[in-house]
Amino acid sequence: MTRGRPKKVGRPEGQTNLSDKLLDAAELLFAEQGYSGTALRQVADKLDVNPAMTAYYFKNKENLFREVFLRRGLVVARQRLERLAALSAEGSHTVEDLARAFLEPSAQLMGTRQGRAFLRLHARLHMEPEAFSYALRREVYDESTRAYAQAFHRLLPQATELQIFQKVSLMVGAYLYAFSDTNRLAELAKSQNATDDLLDTTVAFVVGGFLSVKG
Repeated sequence: MTRGRPKKVGRPEGQTNLSDKLLDAAELLFAEQGYSGTALRQVADKLDVNPAMTAYYFKNKENLFREVFLRRGLVVARQRLERLAALSAEGSHTVEDLARAFLEPSAQLMGTRQGRAFLRLHARLHMEPEAFSYALRREVYDESTRAYAQAFHRLLPQATELQIFQKVSLMVGAYLYAFSDTNRLAELAKSQNATDDLLDTTVAFVVGGFLSVKG
């Protein structure tokens, strides 16, 4: 009987950072199968390494999911804050400027396979165990989301704080669905180019929502 070749315990040949490769593989699997549907062994199998390597770097599945989410989520949050700081430094900006600054970091992720996987993973986060999904969202996005809510409120003082947070929540839901490849836009529009100007369309949609607020 011919035995299959053993899984390599160390780093695959030519690979400079196994932990990053494991994060990439896990990101794709979590996006496709969710947290509960993904096993550590599947992540290792994608790279043809021993499953013990996944446990070595990340201890368990919850830690792996956390690291996958933090890796891109923290970058998005930081970029949003940087854009908001730049607008504040200019001294004058519009609701459209704020919406675009908030949405652009996530829209940029649509340009790569891994970025799209993260958006898909993020869009389905509400279906994952609340014990860590809520904590992750608070840790990554609370600061930037609250900062943008305050900025929108300064431009729309006639709105209540509750109305502003409702609009911000709707903005988040709209972009996650639109950007994450979980929608049927191409199918419904019968066009492979349906997402070409999706950022501009989403910005316009969000601006309309905010400006509809009545005091």
